[in-house]
Amino acid sequence: RAGIRWGVARGIFSNGSGLGTGGIAAAAAQTRLPASQALVSMPQTFIGTIVVCSITGFPIIATGAWTRVDPATGHALTGAPLTAHAFSTGLPGSWGGYIVSLGLAFFAFSTILGWSYYGEKAAEYLLGPRVILPYRILWVAAVMVGSVVTLQAVWSFADIANGLMAVPNLVSLIGLSGVAVAETRRFL
Repeated sequence: RAGIRWGVARGIFSNGSGLGTGGIAAAAAQTRLPASQALVSMPQTFIGTIVVCSITGFPIIATGAWTRVDPATGHALTGAPLTAHAFSTGLPGSWGGYIVSLGLAFFAFSTILGWSYYGEKAAEYLLGPRVILPYRILWVAAVMVGSVVTLQAVWSFADIANGLMAVPNLVSLIGLSGVAVAETRRFL
């Protein structure tokens, strides 16, 4: 059960499906038909989950890194150390570590920018444009705090926030399903 729970939590984090965040970014597009933007946005789930997670998972399985135990703690490697070990084992020299470090830096930076935009647009919608500057200040402070607290605390907070976002979004999806079907029929 724990494996399924962690897989679902990390899978949701990898692409935001079901959270409503993709719709925030797609809503910024200028288009005559909303369904056309929806079709353009759909591949992000496939690329983010199937392609990127497979590029990470296959080396972990192929190199046997998933069986590796951290000598310092006696626990199995997880997260970035597991991925770095797999890539370092599978690639010559220290290329694997560099690739994982560069990938983590890009993913972290793009995640910080993306979630900042999503939160800002949600706050602006709920409270008006006057909230943008305070939100940005709060966001920078949260990023700073997130960079110094434990990784477990960051993941726990992210999982709770994702769960809290999923509930109203999934209820809204049910309520707006008729609109989505009508827009899709109009487009097709």
